[in-house]
Amino acid sequence: MTQEIGGFAAFNLNPNILAAVTATGYEEPSAIQQQSIPIIMAGHDMIGQAQTGTGKTAAFALPILHRIDPAKREPQALILAPTRELALQVATAFETYAKQMPGVTVVAVYGGAPMGPQLKAIRNGAQIVVATPGRLCDHLRRDEKVLATVNHLVLDEADEMLKLGFMDDLEVIFKALPATRQTVLFSATLPQSIRAIAERHLRDPQHVKIQTKTQTVTAIEQAHLLVHADQKTSAVLSLLEVEDFDALIMFVRTKQATLDLASALEAKGYKAAALNGDIAQNQRERVIDSLKDGRLDIVVATDVAARGLDVPRITHVFNVDMPYDPESYVHRIGRTGRAGREGRALLLVTPRERRMLQVIERVTGQKVAEVRLPDAQAVLDARIKKLTNSLSPLVAEAESTHGDLLDRLTADIGCSPRALAAALLCKATNGQALTLAAIEKERPLVPNNAPRGDRPERSGDRPERSDRERRAPVPLAEGRARCRTALGARDGIAAKNLLGAILNEGGLAREAIGRIQVRDSFSLVELPEDGLERLLTKLKDTRVAGKQLKLRRYRED
Repeated sequence: MTQEIGGFAAFNLNPNILAAVTATGYEEPSAIQQQSIPIIMAGHDMIGQAQTGTGKTAAFALPILHRIDPAKREPQALILAPTRELALQVATAFETYAKQMPGVTVVAVYGGAPMGPQLKAIRNGAQIVVATPGRLCDHLRRDEKVLATVNHLVLDEADEMLKLGFMDDLEVIFKALPATRQTVLFSATLPQSIRAIAERHLRDPQHVKIQTKTQTVTAIEQAHLLVHADQKTSAVLSLLEVEDFDALIMFVRTKQATLDLASALEAKGYKAAALNGDIAQNQRERVIDSLKDGRLDIVVATDVAARGLDVPRITHVFNVDMPYDPESYVHRIGRTGRAGREGRALLLVTPRERRMLQVIERVTGQKVAEVRLPDAQAVLDARIKKLTNSLSPLVAEAESTHGDLLDRLTADIGCSPRALAAALLCKATNGQALTLAAIEKERPLVPNNAPRGDRPERSGDRPERSDRERRAPVPLAEGRARCRTALGARDGIAAKNLLGAILNEGGLAREAIGRIQVRDSFSLVELPEDGLERLLTKLKDTRVAGKQLKLRRYRED
């Protein structure tokens, strides 16, 4: 524990921030944190070149929180993110690090949510504003002074912002900020467009560049499952039916989640226990000893509580909640596959967390394969296999040791050996009928039509086609409507620009948007039929590359 605090204590951060860092389980500053925190704390402008997954959120969040004045109820720091998902992720990180700083509040500003509460939170004095550029420009049109008190600006993933067509929006935001602000820019790459922004808007910036080391976990079989947040417990119970595990550790984010999930597992007959920061040391030791000797098979833990946990019989790791960063993911799944043994790691991914999955794959250099939930037949086969494995060792000696008892029982009861065997099986399975009909009736388990990432490729990612092919009508998928905008290739628009704008301002999940076709003078976008009019109203004032999107339903008659 002393080592963990010591690493960050060297920066002389606010003690309340240090306490929050300790609670997250971070042990030592990462390379980007080591170099960036002193620069930002000293008030210098900075350009940081680092990939997502290197710990850069903490690299700017910790020093900015250190410089925030909780007594001033006004926006003091603005963090710009290219997507709604990243904005929410960054806002959550700030809230985590500011947990022990009374009076510091954070507001996330993004499309797809009502503007009124966002603007009210800013006017009420939220010191940290995390925003997507498009929605922030909407607020500036309502109140051009909303950023007048900001003295720290961070552009997170600046290259992605430009790819999504936010250059014009960024210029609007720069003009609305005080000229004396501190500006920090993070980008995985530094193309000329990013360098041009730095030359115009940063003052004598210091440069930090971090090379990401690929982390590999080759001894561990990795897979992910797409589910909605409210389906996680059902998904876990379904997976446990078919996974052949010896001991298993499940990771969740909160103390309450450890208790809730452990309780749900115990109710289903699993030998499970919770492990979190509120558990006393002697009780923690009992839980670990029980896991080692087989009295427990499953532990549900937070990252901090699992620190130092080394139990050789752990064959599986379930990431029920997504870790905050790839390093935590690698540490988690490293609990299995120890000493050359094989291990298996499963990751539950909600629609908003797909982006972090991609980051994990990039940082680890490994593809995390997608799996589907087991169907009723797979569950039936697994249950019968477990029953078979439990009975097989008994068969060889059972006739000699219990044959006479069998004869007497069949005579006393007046039944056939088959009927008696069936009765004993019923008792052994607690009355559970091992049939497809019974299993389908006892579910609901999570349906296998959970959100998937198999949307067709968009036109911007495809090879060039002839005019006739490009203009040929494409059948619409069920539940989708085709919409048209007057913006096209001649306006400098690409499919990714439209995608980014609709994701940010419409509040849609990525899989909800279908095919995007960009033509010379207009573009076509497939959107969900359900709630289309409300969505088009939301997008009414959306701008792409400085021009109004003006989407409307497209009729092909």
